[in-house]
This record gives sequence, structure tokens and C-alpha cells, in this order.
Amino acid sequence: MYSLVLTKGVPDFREGQVSFDDEGHLERGETPTVMNPNDEFALEAALQTKVRNGGTVGVMSMGPPGYEDVLREAMETVYADELFLLSDREMAAADTWATAITLATGIEKLAETDRGAPDLVFAGFKTADGETGHTGLQTAWGLDRPMITHVIAMEVDEDEERVRAKRLVEGDVEEIETVEAPLPAVIVADPEFEPSYRRADHRLTLKDLQEETAERAEDYEEHLTTWNHEDLNLDPDYIGLDGSPTIVESVDPIPKAPAEREATMIDPAEPDQLGEVLETMQPYAGGD
Repeated sequence: MYSLVLTKGVPDFREGQVSFDDEGHLERGETPTVMNPNDEFALEAALQTKVRNGGTVGVMSMGPPGYEDVLREAMETVYADELFLLSDREMAAADTWATAITLATGIEKLAETDRGAPDLVFAGFKTADGETGHTGLQTAWGLDRPMITHVIAMEVDEDEERVRAKRLVEGDVEEIETVEAPLPAVIVADPEFEPSYRRADHRLTLKDLQEETAERAEDYEEHLTTWNHEDLNLDPDYIGLDGSPTIVESVDPIPKAPAEREATMIDPAEPDQLGEVLETMQPYAGGD
């Protein structure tokens, strides 16, 4: 069983980490890059598959060289065996379509390696910056593979070469259906996905993988393969900015966090002071 997880680096939107220019636009060069939070659910789904079914896990991303840190973090999260970075200037400023074309080509190239094509490709629900939720779906289209979205639980039957999954219908937590698809397939993990390791041997395998990966992540560069557009035989007219049909009409500035906060120190032993705090918080507790 070979699983591949797609991940992306996004700006660190935590308060105090984001930098803006004078017009309120995000300054990516001054803002740290972190792994897209929703990709963690795809990584967890791949890890569960590795623990239950064995095999290997790879992680792939398209982006600048700085994404190596994101891939290293992903290796530690999913106990990955190998990393792939698709990167050069021709791939820059791509929309979801051009990104999906590049990723699908990278995945198809894996079939030429000793590892072979992945049985399962995992993607996150959406990214924290664009939030379109298109890339995983468009990549599945580019690969011409069946796809299951909003997956919250899954199991793989290698004998029957099928994956069965529980998914949220249209993302609604009140409506769940069970579906299956033949391998190879694409899985889009929902934020409600929760890995399950009920068997003792699965928990022991998880522990062993954690120890193995700690050593591997220190020398992650030995397990990293970087491909540019020439390696993938991609025409620059169909990738990056030139290959992106999306036209951005306007951009709304991201609201800045409050520049200053005023702290009031209280003595928790003084009931009157605690009462003042509760009185201040009461309107917010009521939703005002």
C-alpha cells in the first residue's frame, strides 16, 4: 500500500505572526509559512492507513524552496518515508487549476520510479489562504481517479482493491453516508476525521513508527526529491501564472489585529474585583 499526501505551505495567520503593508495587504515575505492546518487531517488519514495496512507514505507539495520546512513537519506528523517538492519559477503564482495540473503530473511521474504510482492520494479539505477547496478535486480529475470527499472514517480492503469510507453529505455533520471506490483513488479528508487505533498491535505499530521517523526527520533532505517543470516535462504556458485561468478582480484587505490591548490586573481573592470582570464579560457571553 502506497499512500501520498498533498500538502501546502500557508501564511501563519496567528495573531502576532502576520505582517501587512500600509494598505492592509498581506506581506508574504515577512509572514512565516506553516503547513496548511486542514492538511493535518489528510496526514492523519494516511497515517492510519499505514498503521493498519502497512506500506509507505510519501508527501508532496508544490511551492518555493522554503516549503522544505513544511514537508519536514509533515514527515514528523505522518511518519513519512519520502518527500517530494515540485518547485521552480515557472510554477509560481499558480491558481488551483495550474497547481492541480502540476501535482497530477508529479503523481504520474511517481509511476516511473521504483515506488510506483500511489494507491491512495490524500488531500486536505481546503487551504487557509485561498479557501476554495478546489485543488484536491481538480487533481483527482487530472489523474482520472475516483474521489471521495468529506471523509471522516475509512478502511482499505487490499484483497478487493477497494476503499470504503464514511463521509459527511455536503459537509453536514447531521448526515453521514458510507461509500466505496476502487483503488487507486483520491481521498479528501474532512476536519471531522478522527483516526482510530483500537487494536493493541496498531498502537504498538504507531509507537514504532514514531521512533523510526524521529531519526529520519533529522536527515529529511536525504529523503527529499525536488522536481522542476523540465523534470516533469511541463509546458510553462500551462502552469504557474501563465497557465492560471483565474482572474482576481479585487482583493479585500485583511483586517489588522488590534494594535494595542489594555490589561487590568485584579486580585482573585477580592470578590468585588472578580465581580467587575464578570460584569464586563457578561455582554459577550450573551452573544452581543
